Amino acid sequence: MGTPLAIKPLQIGPITVDPPVVLAPMAGVTNAPFRSICRRYGAGLYVSEMVMARAVLGGGRRTMRMTEFAPDETPRSIQLYGTEPVSLGEAVRVLVGEGRVDHIDMNFGCPAPKVTRNGGGSAVPLKKNLFRSIVRAAVGAADAESGGRVPVTIKFRKGLNDELITFLDAGRIGEEEGVKAVALHARTAEQLYSGRADWNAIAELKQAVRSVPVLGNGDIWDANDAVKMLAETGCDGVVVGRGCLGKPWLFGDLANVLAGKEAPPSPRLGEVMVVMREHAGLLVDWFDQFGAFDKGIRDFRKHAGWYLTGYPVGPEIRRQLGLVESVSHLDALLATLDPTIELPADNRRLPRGHTNGPRKVHLPYGYLDNLDDATPPSADAESQADGG
Repeated sequence: MGTPLAIKPLQIGPITVDPPVVLAPMAGVTNAPFRSICRRYGAGLYVSEMVMARAVLGGGRRTMRMTEFAPDETPRSIQLYGTEPVSLGEAVRVLVGEGRVDHIDMNFGCPAPKVTRNGGGSAVPLKKNLFRSIVRAAVGAADAESGGRVPVTIKFRKGLNDELITFLDAGRIGEEEGVKAVALHARTAEQLYSGRADWNAIAELKQAVRSVPVLGNGDIWDANDAVKMLAETGCDGVVVGRGCLGKPWLFGDLANVLAGKEAPPSPRLGEVMVVMREHAGLLVDWFDQFGAFDKGIRDFRKHAGWYLTGYPVGPEIRRQLGLVESVSHLDALLATLDPTIELPADNRRLPRGHTNGPRKVHLPYGYLDNLDDATPPSADAESQADGG
């Protein structure tokens, strides 16, 4: 039975996203091979893993690899992370001026202690003046270098905790400073990935921000969840993070359901194994070309557990796949599995990825004493962490 919603394409500046689905940037996950696998199932906007602004300016090998896209990838979307306006503006000028990206998202949602204890990530929106100056620098640099052809968007959380809520101010400031969309992960930094996302906050943000699209993020484990979020909040699109880990066909399910069609049944284990093998091969080829030999198969190990989520295969094969040493080793392990195994219906919405939290948020000493202060935090805040 199809959805009664009239689902509209998402317009982010000059970029049309149809269906209105965005892959959430996830550190160590949404690299080019993973994005390639996801894109084969359905259209959308597929954002790279988070890259530090200062690292872009440094031009290190690892950063260059993270800012690379597949030859056929379009639009080329990257998430930048920064804690002060100068380096972030310069990084935007480099990426846009050299024609390396079509879209820039900015991370203000990271809850990692090594970031927030230096005033970065989800702590930045607490300092409204600093937050505004960073957003202004990024938008100004992108517009100056591209003539408005490269839109900037921002992603943030509800706030630091239940007492320090920042999402409405963050959305309004972003709108005022010229971002082309805002996205809300409807949890606080203190929640991390625990509890339920507060979809009511997404609806509030949609009422507060009227001139640019509002995207919702949190607890989209299957395609019907996306329909519910759109219907209940009125948001303009959905951002999918942990729900697609080990489940890239979720984007195909989303394309079908948002077009008013039925989602196909969950794949049997044999179909999953084919995708696992392809994903592993892509990762190995990708990292090998940058001289990071063995990195590809090691990177695949975490994905293996996600692919098997909910399938009754037993703990021993999961343990062995978590130690897989080569593609041929992967082939041998997969050959021991029964390809006819089906995913039990009750397991379709099992959480994937992080489930940790709540946890007290670490901030610099005295950080809350003067929230009007626009002084950037320590450069140490710009360390690689999860995308929030």
